[in-house]
Amino acid sequence: MPIATPEVYNEMLDRAKAGKFAYPAINVTSSQTLHAALRGFAEAESDGIIQISTGGAEFLGGQYNKDMVTGAVALAEFAHIVAAKYDITVALHTDHCPKDKLDGYVRPLLDVSAERVKAGRDPLFQSHMWDGSAETLADNLAIGQELLAKAAAAKIILEVEITPTGGEEDGVTHEINDELYTTVDDAIRTAEALGLGEKGRYLLAASFGNVHGVYKPGNVVLRPELLKDLQEGVGSKYGKQSPFDFVFHGGSGSTAEEIATALENGVVKMNLDTDTQYAFTRPVADHMFKNYDGVLKVDGEVGSKKTYDPRTWGKSAEAGMAARVTEACANLRSTGTKLK
Repeated sequence: MPIATPEVYNEMLDRAKAGKFAYPAINVTSSQTLHAALRGFAEAESDGIIQISTGGAEFLGGQYNKDMVTGAVALAEFAHIVAAKYDITVALHTDHCPKDKLDGYVRPLLDVSAERVKAGRDPLFQSHMWDGSAETLADNLAIGQELLAKAAAAKIILEVEITPTGGEEDGVTHEINDELYTTVDDAIRTAEALGLGEKGRYLLAASFGNVHGVYKPGNVVLRPELLKDLQEGVGSKYGKQSPFDFVFHGGSGSTAEEIATALENGVVKMNLDTDTQYAFTRPVADHMFKNYDGVLKVDGEVGSKKTYDPRTWGKSAEAGMAARVTEACANLRSTGTKLK
């Protein structure tokens, strides 16, 4: 069962929270990066999450028409086939989707899964993200209520981002400032609107100084201990211990101490994109620099097919990204925790 059923995905998240580890959520943009992520998980003996952003889906849809739904569905169907060769379980997720792209991405994908469930099958994706961080919290949660109801009906988990994450992710940009911290009041309003599981399960991307991308030390101040305040503030009001399943956005470049604190306070999923992009591209750059006279037809020569063949440098790219995924599993304590 390489692609998690709804029941298994819930079990994965429950095990992560109870065991104080998290699953790396790896953004992929091609069949090759998908294989790199699967390989990294398998080598770490860890289950994991594969995710596709709006930009990734547009790229997968081809540059002729750039259709996000086509790109996401095609890679998800491909994943259902090739993941069977890996001895781990993965969930498929769609990453950041702002309001202006809901009708062209998440809502159609929810409809695809609803039709599958109606026919007695499992949903195509196991979770989808609604990024309403650019909206007012009231509007964010109102849309979240609508999407949560549709997701729950299709046996899908919703991820919500209620306050901004700094930096830029597929065109959604937020400044790096003091607004990058979710308050207890924000979390209480979220619980009031979305419930605490009775209306459908959701993952909460709360802000504790997170920034997309990698920045030099001192530019970003992470406060993962803030997550404990949110758990306790909402938990005391509703009589429920650790009510939230948190997501760590902007995880690339974080310190071991910051990650450990986040895990202790309920993070079950951490997104990685920037670091894995670099890990994929670095071996390619190395190959091109070392073999420039083979990959290029210099001064009238014919080059070397063995060096410009995409399979040659593509294998190194896959290995580089897979190694970074394996490292992420170790950082998040998911190594060796795969479902038996």
